[in-house]
Amino acid sequence: MPSKEILKYFDATVDRKTRDDLKLAVNLVDDIKVAIDCGCGAGSDISFLRSQDFIVHAFDIEAESISLCRKRFEDDRDVLLSQASFKTYSYPSASLVVADASLFFCPKEDFGEVWRKITNSLIPNGVFSGSFLGPEDTMAGPDYNKESYWPDVLVLTEEQVKKLFSNYKIESFSEHRTSGKTPDGEPHQWHIFSVVAKKAI
Repeated sequence: MPSKEILKYFDATVDRKTRDDLKLAVNLVDDIKVAIDCGCGAGSDISFLRSQDFIVHAFDIEAESISLCRKRFEDDRDVLLSQASFKTYSYPSASLVVADASLFFCPKEDFGEVWRKITNSLIPNGVFSGSFLGPEDTMAGPDYNKESYWPDVLVLTEEQVKKLFSNYKIESFSEHRTSGKTPDGEPHQWHIFSVVAKKAI
């Protein structure tokens, strides 16, 4: 069962404003509109992608996430949901992979395999839109509450992130450093790298 902190996060993000990066990514996709939402949470990105006529394959490790999304999209046959981890999910062929604030929680020992699966799932000229946790984020430090949230945190430097995209054309790369509070009111320092990139043919 998810913790109260995770449930608060789902509540806070159910109608989250669509990020500019995702809007850019959608505009870069060619004719085939099939997306994978990695770590779909409460389904805000699914909702946007469906408004743009994408067939959406989505997964999350949390049963509560999949339950919420099944209720939210129960009449939509073009939303295909799975409860799975990054490692166990069977990635279909797609023109867009979305992984916003989710790869943060991919176990480090699984990430190499997971990244290969993500890259292999993208068709030629397919687009990746996602974010990676930087080393100065609160979650990368000793004060991160692993018991309330997720126990595995993947931290990458800017150099490591850019190296992942050696076979892509990076369309947008940005580093975010902001201070604020989490949905449950805890102070937080964010350090995130956001990337939109197009896979080479």
